[in-house]
Amino acid sequence: MATRTDSIGAHLRDWRQRRRLSQEALALDAEISTRHLSYLETGKAMPSRAMVLRLAEHLEVPLRERNLWLAAAGFAPAYAERPLDDAAMRPAREAVEAVLHAHAPNPALAVDRHWNLIAANASVSALMAGAEAALLAPPVNVLRLTLHPRGLASRVANLAQWRAHLLARLARQAAVSGDPVLAALLAELRGYPAPPGGEEEEEVLAVPFRLRAGDVELSFLSTTMVFGTASEVTLSELAVEAFFPMDAQTSAALRALAG
Repeated sequence: MATRTDSIGAHLRDWRQRRRLSQEALALDAEISTRHLSYLETGKAMPSRAMVLRLAEHLEVPLRERNLWLAAAGFAPAYAERPLDDAAMRPAREAVEAVLHAHAPNPALAVDRHWNLIAANASVSALMAGAEAALLAPPVNVLRLTLHPRGLASRVANLAQWRAHLLARLARQAAVSGDPVLAALLAELRGYPAPPGGEEEEEVLAVPFRLRAGDVELSFLSTTMVFGTASEVTLSELAVEAFFPMDAQTSAALRALAG
């Protein structure tokens, strides 16, 4: 019992520090005493199953990690994990496919927690054309494909700006999740050649994604969609990245590409 207590305490302390919360702040949110929280973190007390889940909820711990917390405290996992092709996942697959299809001719794609491509509409496939075959071999990592010198990097018109945006986003994910796969991916992407200079970009409402397609420069605004009520691990980690044209030229080019 002592070993499990130490383990769950380490999980709790680590995540509280990642969220930059004091013991007092977390205890107040979870409606427990600071002393009791301190006992849980140091292993002087064993949390109940309900307490593990309550603290994980307040710390916004991903479902995959919550299962690890429960195991560390001696409890069975609370959240199922199924492959996306499982029969029970059919409604989720159909929902994703419907979103991707409905978004055409604008590009949209679905990725897993490591940014590996799960599904995409035809517009995405057309825009990826020309990248090195090895980068297009499954599993396609979307961030690697975008920033690799032999991927799309040479066609990204605002590479310095877009690269900085993606690396900052990935760095936040890696830091919050503690996922070693994301940390390794971040180190790899940072090692790619950086674009020369620090080009000045005009003030914008959101960082655009500007991609050259032949003689046309396509300009996109990106959005991220997730399943807000997911109670299954795989589904909670799936995200749909949808791109919207920022100008009439991009809209016209996408329609022509679809045709």
